[in-house]
Amino acid sequence: AFTTELILSELVTNAIRYGSAPIRVRVLRDTALICEVFDSSNTSPHLRYAASTDEGGRGLFLVAQLADRWGTRYTSTGKVIWAEQSLL
Repeated sequence: AFTTELILSELVTNAIRYGSAPIRVRVLRDTALICEVFDSSNTSPHLRYAASTDEGGRGLFLVAQLADRWGTRYTSTGKVIWAEQSLL
């Protein structure tokens, strides 16, 4: 549960910080748990490697380490950033 909270927190924080309103969240559960965060921006997310002295910049790196898969899907109204965790 903590891993899911951390992933969702990072995705929502990035949507607030770098995306555009409205922001929506959807969680899908089947053989995997998929967290999706929608925003109205077409800005591409960038996985970066923060220096040890940087105060931020680790969000997507954490998502990439904790999720089984993650990615971005573009829509007619913006984008969806998603992360998947296996439930099996």
